[in-house]
Amino acid sequence: MTGKKIFFLVFSWAIVCFSKAQDKHYEKINGQIVLTATGASHFAKLPLRCAEKEFPYKTGITFSDSSLTGSPKNYHPAFFGCFDWHSSVHGHWMLVRLLKLYPNIAEAAQIRQLFNKHFTTENIQQELLVFKNKDNKSFERTYGWAWLLQLQDELLSWNDADAKKWAAALQPLATELSTLTGTYLEKLIYPIRVGEHSNLAFGLSMMYDYAIHQNDTALSNTIKKTALRFYAADNNCPFSWEPNGNDFLSPCLEEADLMRKVLPKQQFTVWVKKFMPQLFDKKFSITPGKVNDRTDGKLVHLDGLNLSRAWCLKGIAASINNKHLLDLANEHLAAALPQVATGNYEGEHWLASFAVYALTNQY
Repeated sequence: MTGKKIFFLVFSWAIVCFSKAQDKHYEKINGQIVLTATGASHFAKLPLRCAEKEFPYKTGITFSDSSLTGSPKNYHPAFFGCFDWHSSVHGHWMLVRLLKLYPNIAEAAQIRQLFNKHFTTENIQQELLVFKNKDNKSFERTYGWAWLLQLQDELLSWNDADAKKWAAALQPLATELSTLTGTYLEKLIYPIRVGEHSNLAFGLSMMYDYAIHQNDTALSNTIKKTALRFYAADNNCPFSWEPNGNDFLSPCLEEADLMRKVLPKQQFTVWVKKFMPQLFDKKFSITPGKVNDRTDGKLVHLDGLNLSRAWCLKGIAASINNKHLLDLANEHLAAALPQVATGNYEGEHWLASFAVYALTNQY
């Protein structure tokens, strides 16, 4: 038996044991690790636990005067929990995704109650004031903007009376962020190729989904134009330089994930062979990121990297019909999923959203 076969037998056995140990939070079906209803309930508890936990809180706003120096809940009445604005936003996104896929989970009533409280016209108008402030036009650019548009896309694509009400309240903020994105991209001269929040490819990829699904043609055209302007001529991405010690995104894989969306499949295959030729090598391997201290908010980013790598690899694998990349995605999921709920708030306030995104996205 070859070493590769032994590896995959051990890996498959680990997934089975992991599923049993986690009360079947996940199952492996047709080569994919899939979230179960039990797992959905398990993950839903994490943002519900922190959605109204106002402190500790890390703000990213600029204080022009003393008007915003009070409690975060005063200027972020919808998204004041879960440590920072963007984590609150994608925590809400995750709850919508889970409720859509698993409408009968035990937390369903609590989720609806939370959204009815947070997603009111008055609350969203107050949230909007921060972005309309001249000193805060770049607040949460582009990471938080991308998650907000993902959240709105999730609501608008759900045939549910409550969701329609929440989406109507949220739409002014989504529209503002779409406009701000277009303005920003027209001015941007260079791409931002980092492994944290400001990674441009990640933001554009997430916002492109909203733009395409919701027929925001101004935004989708601008994103596609920007992606081609910055990335079309790229080749031989230095993947061996990754990861940085604080990364939760892969600059190379996020760029490839964006380009698979904006390019026709055949053109993408030609492009990615030049950009990351190693993806077509059946011996290509990626070691999942390792974390030595999950109480350190920066070091725990590497757990998120394993999850974001997984969703990028799954998307690329589907685009170029490459089973080996799907195996690598599963390896990263197996490394990361046990670390989502460790009892450490540094990871628990955000990692579940990444896990749900990686497990439930369709390609």
